[in-house]
Amino acid sequence: MAKLTKFSAIKARAEKRRGGAEALAAALPEIPDPAGLRALPDARVLAEMTKRVFCAGFVWQVIDAKWEGFEAAFSGFDPAFLAFAPDEHWEQLSVDPRIVRNGAKILSVRDNARFVRELAAEHGGAGRFLADWPANDQAGLLKLLGKRGSRLGGMTGQYLLRFLGRDGFILSTDVVACLRDAGVEISQSATSQSDLKHIQEAFNRWAQESGLPYTHLSRICAMSIGENRAAEPH
Repeated sequence: MAKLTKFSAIKARAEKRRGGAEALAAALPEIPDPAGLRALPDARVLAEMTKRVFCAGFVWQVIDAKWEGFEAAFSGFDPAFLAFAPDEHWEQLSVDPRIVRNGAKILSVRDNARFVRELAAEHGGAGRFLADWPANDQAGLLKLLGKRGSRLGGMTGQYLLRFLGRDGFILSTDVVACLRDAGVEISQSATSQSDLKHIQEAFNRWAQESGLPYTHLSRICAMSIGENRAAEPH
């Protein structure tokens, strides 16, 4: 990797843009607690997978407004039931007004129920598996989600990990711009395996330098460049 900008310089820039160190600190989310993710029931992991899949390319507020209907239609996201529900069940869901009727996304719930059950059998729980994956290898975890999960690649996987409470980065437009400005040799899309490798290396170096969690590194990057706004969800 070419010479990488010190994170202290990026943090100083973000502080100036936000109105000082205290204002920047106030804009940062709580540090993720791996214990909470480790103890999360498999049904809640599958529920969040489903929400992130349905939110992708859609207005998030619509999904949030209909979420009670999603919970009912998908039987509380019980992986044991959904992994083996008959075809008739999924056909009925395709016309169920309680949810967004996107056939491919509906069927992804069945596939991800099976994925969650596999993780639970292999590791004692899907949440435990996600929490125990090394923090310095989010790129590897995203690759696994994209390969073994259904429609969990790209930004969907990143948002999934963030909303589940796992420490990690989100490659928003501003974060990618910050990385490129800092000397990380990646494309504007930042989607290739080579891009993710370089991004992971940069965040690992910044984590060692600053002692900050990856979630804070990512958020500070977002607030250090581009429009002066918070670019990531809590």
